[in-house]
Amino acid sequence: MKQNSTVASLSALVLLCGAPAMAQNPQMEQKLMAIKQSMAENKQQLAQYTWQETETISLKGEVKDTKLYQVQMGPNGQQKTLLNNEPAQSGGGRQGRLKQHIVEKKKEEFQEYGQQIGALAKQYTTPDPERLMQAKQQGNVSLQLGGNGTVNLVIKSYVKPNDQVTLTISNETKKIVAANIQSYLNDPSDAVTISAQFAQLPDGTNHVSSMQINGQSKQLVVNEQNSNYQKI
Repeated sequence: MKQNSTVASLSALVLLCGAPAMAQNPQMEQKLMAIKQSMAENKQQLAQYTWQETETISLKGEVKDTKLYQVQMGPNGQQKTLLNNEPAQSGGGRQGRLKQHIVEKKKEEFQEYGQQIGALAKQYTTPDPERLMQAKQQGNVSLQLGGNGTVNLVIKSYVKPNDQVTLTISNETKKIVAANIQSYLNDPSDAVTISAQFAQLPDGTNHVSSMQINGQSKQLVVNEQNSNYQKI
C-alpha cells in the first residue's frame, strides 16, 4: 500500500508540473490534455520574447563555425535571423583549386549534418503531447524517482523507434530542468545524443537555456546557448 501511495503521489506531482508526463491511472487522456494546455500557454508566453542563440559546431574536437542568431517564435516554429558568422580560419599557405573545392565541399557537408541533427534535437526539446499519448498506449512511458528533489519521466520510442527520452522535473519549481535523449539520424548506426538544460524567465516562462547535440558517427558536436531574452 505504501508503494502504491508513493506512485500515486508522484503521478499527481508530475501533473502539477505542467510538463509532459505519465500518470499511472485511468485519467491519462485528461492529464495529457492538461499538459497540452500548459504547453500552449508556455508557447504563447515564449512568443512574447525575442532572444539570441549562439551555435558552435565542432568537428573532432575542433571548432569549425560559430553563428549568432536572433530568434523569435513564429506560427511554424522558431524563426532565426543570422546576425554574425565566424567560420574557423583555414591554415596558411596557398591552396590549389581542387584542394580548395574539397575543403569547401567538406565544410558544406558538416554544416548540413549539423543542421540536420539540430533540427532533430528541436523535436525532442519541444515535447508533443500526442506523441506522449501514443507512447502511453504502447506502454513506453514510466516514472522514476530522481535525485536532488527531482522525478524522471522516461519515454521510449518517442520520435523514432527505440529512442529514449528522460525528462527531469524539479519538485521545487514544478518545471522541466533537463532533458537527455538517445536517438539517431537516419538509422541506429548514426547515433545522436542530446543533452538540454532548461531555465525560467522572471514571469515563469520555461525555455531551453543550453543544449549539446552529439552526432557520434561524424564526431560532430553542436553547442547552443540561448540568452538575452527581451519582451517584444
